[in-house]
Order: sequence, then C-alpha cells, then structure tokens
Amino acid sequence: MFGMWDFEVGAFEPLDPLIIIGGGLAGSEAAWQAARQGVPVILYEMRPRRMTEAHRTGMLAELVCSNSLRSLEPDTGAGLLKQELERAGSLIIEAARASRVQAGSALAVDRALFSQHISEIIEGHPLIEVRREETLSLPEGPLAILASGPLTSPPLAEALRGLIGDEHLYFYDAIAPILEADSIDASKVYSSSRYGKGGDDYLNCPMEREDYERFYDELILADSVAARSFEDMKVFEGCMPVEIMARRGRDTLRFGPMRPVGLKDPKTGRIPYAVVQLRSENRQKTAYNMVGFQTRLTWTEQRRVFGKIPGLAGAEFLRFGSVHRNTFINGPRHLTPDLALRERDTLYLAGQITGVEGYIESTAMGLIAGVNAARRLLGKGVIVPPPSTAHGALINHITASDPGHFQPSNIHFGLIQAGETLLGIRDKRLRRQRIAEDALVQWEMYVAKAFD
Repeated sequence: MFGMWDFEVGAFEPLDPLIIIGGGLAGSEAAWQAARQGVPVILYEMRPRRMTEAHRTGMLAELVCSNSLRSLEPDTGAGLLKQELERAGSLIIEAARASRVQAGSALAVDRALFSQHISEIIEGHPLIEVRREETLSLPEGPLAILASGPLTSPPLAEALRGLIGDEHLYFYDAIAPILEADSIDASKVYSSSRYGKGGDDYLNCPMEREDYERFYDELILADSVAARSFEDMKVFEGCMPVEIMARRGRDTLRFGPMRPVGLKDPKTGRIPYAVVQLRSENRQKTAYNMVGFQTRLTWTEQRRVFGKIPGLAGAEFLRFGSVHRNTFINGPRHLTPDLALRERDTLYLAGQITGVEGYIESTAMGLIAGVNAARRLLGKGVIVPPPSTAHGALINHITASDPGHFQPSNIHFGLIQAGETLLGIRDKRLRRQRIAEDALVQWEMYVAKAFD
C-alpha cells in the first residue's frame, strides 16, 4: 500500500554515545530503543536537582497529568498505537502493563510503580548512563536527541529558538484534580464503566437536572488563576480546562466529560442527566482522578465548586488541578521525516516538543528518534514507518502538515492514510478494524527492517 521512507545519511563511529536530553516518556523510550541496538547512551535529566512546576519526583517518566494512557480498544487510534509500540518492544508499554490499575477499556497505571519500573530498568542498563544535570545549551556531540518535554527549561528553549530562527508555538496543558478515596461519599456515587466494559472500574457521581444547572452556574462564574502579563492562552482542545469548555454552552459538558450515556444508575434504574466520573489512581484505589476536569480554577474555588458535585461535598484534594505551559515547535517547518532538525540534522527531537499530544504519542516519537539515531551511529540508513501506520501517521502530521496552520494532535484514525479499498468500507467499526489490521502488517515490516 504505502512504502516505508528509507534513506541514507552520514554515519558515525559505532561507539560514539548517543546524547539524550530529558528523562520523560520520550527520552526514556529513545534511550531504551537505542541501547537495545547496542548503542551506548548518556541520558541527561535535571530532576531532582531542578524541578519543574508540574513534577513532584526525580523518577524517570513521571506522569504529571492523567494516569491513563487511554483506550486499549483496537478500533481506536490510541489502541492501535499501543499495539504498534508493544510489537516494537516499547519499555513504556511494558511498564504500563506491569503497573496497570483497573480502568475499563483504558490502560491506566499506578503512577509511582510505573515510573519506578522505568527508572530501575534505565538506570540499571549497562549501556545507559543517567546524569542528573541540567542542560543549558543544545549538545554539540555527534548525535543527540532533545526530548526535554513540554516543560523545557527557559535556557534550553531559548537555545532551540535561536537555532530554528523563529518563536516557539505553545499552548497550556491543564491537569485534573486527584481526590482521596476515603473522603468521597460512597452513598451518593456508584461503580460502573460505560456500557459495562471492563467491570465496575469507575466511580460515578450522578446529577439530576437541578444539580447540573446549579453546578454549571457556579462553574462559569468561579475565579480562575490570573494569566500573567506575557501569557497568551492557547489551549489544546484535548486538555481544555473544564470551565473554559463550559462557557461554550450550557450543555457542552453533558456531551463531553459529563456525558451520562451508558452509565445507568443502579439506584434509580435510569441514566442520570449528567455524570462526573472518577478513575482510580492506584491499585489500592486510595485516590481518584476527576476524569476530564482539567482546570485553571483557584484552589479555593476548586474546593467550593467541585464540592457541589454529588458525593464530593467533603472531598479531600490530594492534588489540585492546575495549568502549565507546554512548548512545541512548528514541526512541518523544522523537522525531517526521521525527526531530525532541518537546521541541524545531527539533532533529533522527540516527544511533545515535536507537536504530538499525549503520553503514548510522545513515547512513539521517542521510539522513532531512538531507532533512527541509533541506526545512524551504527552506520545504517534511517527508516520511517509509512503513514498507513499509527506511528507513520503521526510523523506525517508533524512533518508534512501545512506549517501555516499547524496544531498538535493526538493519534486518531483521521490521520492514518489508508487505501481507497479500506476507506470504501461503509461499516465504521469494520473499516477501522481493517485499517488497523493493515497498519499492523505494515508496522511488522517496519520493525523487522528497523532492527535488522
């Protein structure tokens, strides 16, 4: 259907180390994939010496937003991307499987166990050296990967800006609150997954119309954290603060994060007017995440307004919602298909800074950058999966979109370039199933060639 992009580039001495800046999901995955091919790696991570506004620990691959890696369903973009990652021996997916918590058809993790798993493997690998140092400039070594993440430090961001010659694009990513389980009123919530998929993995806070109307009125009038004078709020749709989403219309939340469809209340036998879902944060179910409730509200207002949700009147916040700046470049203007910078082809980019959005998407770009950088150090040609795969579709988006209108994206089937025969299948589920099947065939071919 679609051929893989395969091209030769300059080779280096096989024993030159690959420098990787950033020990998040993308950097950890890139280090793992390079080391798997026998390439020595020096991985720089500034935490815990210097923390960011969102991180809390010094562990590698710390999850700072949701603890969910989204759907496992094969007919979703996220599900297909996970299958591809798993078939390429992804460390991130291995860690997620090992630390999984119940979350219906989603792959959610115990975030402490998840990061611990990755940290132990990376730090214990004989070919990977982890240096706990802040990097203030772009590396000048033979080959390097910048995987500093959406919270790239100002000096490093400025160095990158100087190299690419224009201002970064940026948006603000919002984090949802986490609640203490024991503080949730069990008499007012019920356990259920949407349509019963995966068991009773979520706590659901049902709302009658009067409850919803009262909550909505309070939410849209609540005080938010004031933007600083230099901040121009550009919020990614998939992480939009709930209060901003609510201002789009009174029923917007009922068709978004508070959608009640498939969540019948066993106490009434009816589907509520609206539902707030809570997802377990760990295996012990001692903490719950407010699904889809990313917010910029002040802490005082979060207590007051979210306390009006049935079951949460006395809820204790283990983490309040917040907003932090995410930095990314205009990929179509600056990246080649193997994720090297056009301005300096010895510097690769990986993770959200490339213009993908999401945990697994960042991991996927780490995998591609790690594989290609390692192949170059080993004197081999780089190879990029075709756009008929989930990985290739993301690469195509961040390197071949219109640079004048580029925006970050999660993986979804709209990005995957399937053949006309597959696109002509009328049944949506069957069409996606066949596209996924074809993508996995193409991906297996890529993996075989990438690790030759």
